[in-house]
Amino acid sequence: MKTSKNRQFVKPVLGRSLVALVLLLAMACSSLLSDHLPPDSQADRRSNVQKTVDSVRTALEKDLQNSVPSLNVLIQTPTEKILASSVPPGNTPVLETTNFRFASNTKNFTSTAILNMHEDGWLDFKAPITGLIPGTSVPYVPNTPAWDFPYKNSITIEQLLQHSAGVFDVDNDPVPGFNGKTFTEATQLADPTHQFTTEEMIHQLIINNLSYFAPGTGYHYSNTGYAILGKIIERVYSTKSGSAKTYGDYLKDYVVGPNAPVPVAIHFPVRADDTVLPSPRVEGLELQPGKAIKYGDYNMSAQVAEGNGYGTMAALNTYIRSLMKGQNVLKPETVTIMQTDASSTNPTYRLGCTLTKNLGYGHNGARIGNLALMAYDPLTDVSIVVYLPLWDLTNGLDSFTKCFNAMYDAAYAARATLGYPGKP
Repeated sequence: MKTSKNRQFVKPVLGRSLVALVLLLAMACSSLLSDHLPPDSQADRRSNVQKTVDSVRTALEKDLQNSVPSLNVLIQTPTEKILASSVPPGNTPVLETTNFRFASNTKNFTSTAILNMHEDGWLDFKAPITGLIPGTSVPYVPNTPAWDFPYKNSITIEQLLQHSAGVFDVDNDPVPGFNGKTFTEATQLADPTHQFTTEEMIHQLIINNLSYFAPGTGYHYSNTGYAILGKIIERVYSTKSGSAKTYGDYLKDYVVGPNAPVPVAIHFPVRADDTVLPSPRVEGLELQPGKAIKYGDYNMSAQVAEGNGYGTMAALNTYIRSLMKGQNVLKPETVTIMQTDASSTNPTYRLGCTLTKNLGYGHNGARIGNLALMAYDPLTDVSIVVYLPLWDLTNGLDSFTKCFNAMYDAAYAARATLGYPGKP
């Protein structure tokens, strides 16, 4: 995760059947216990989680010396689902169905789309990006001078997914000629309605000869790398369908829409005029010295495939829980690839996915005043979504980091309150 606008794999030692039997018995016992709890026990547990999240939010307020608009946790265990929305007195709590921008959690959806195309034989995620779409004479990325960016001929789709391709990030790092700003920030400040394209981002790589390292020799988080993946999804879907398609079209048709295996209320705008965040909604808040900025309706065309998603806590929970359990669009064996396929340069980041101890597999995101986290832990069958609509920059990176850490503290504390392993 990069703090701009925008953890250990455990190999099974026991046989799979024995592990499955142990987990099944544990879940059955847990279910029986839940069925025989006093009538108010589940209400007590909900209340305890609420108090826990309240304590994290108020501690953050004290640390920042600023108000925190809300801190929200949705946690699902084998026997229950609990939403705790902590807000200052008089404020309206966030609902499971409240829309918000979940930022770089989008990257996991992009990885899912790529791997689903791989399952269907539409692409090979191990292939170089200059390779041909299977069964066609069309390359994954255009074979034109406008796409001749550094190391293009040596980069694979897999490396883009792992952030090991060395693609310079024009959305997170300053680009020459833009007064110390990123290309996307400077362009959007000049024209908030600008329709961004992957090609113009690539153009900055070419004219400034920008890259981080030779592919496969390092790790650097890159939104621009994921923008290229979005272009690949667009080109493959257009080629296979015989008509012009977008990244958002594929995600809707195969991953989240009404015809997907597990439909969820999630959207990925790709047009500069598709700015409206629907109600009910929460707007991101950015606090700067002497200034507060709210982000609601917003042009997300610069973040396609890397951070343009919005949806609800319920939808994110359903998605990450079903996906990581192998009960969604990807086969269980493909989910295992997503969870374990990491480069040697950074084993903590896999294919659009991280493993965080005592939280599980998932992703996080930060974009225009929003912080979000989604994860599923297969060891406990617990999924969690956390949302904090605040970037506090009044003390620079220090106050931002406090917000980011509070999101994780809330996740760990909620788990611990329900009897699961918490903060390591």
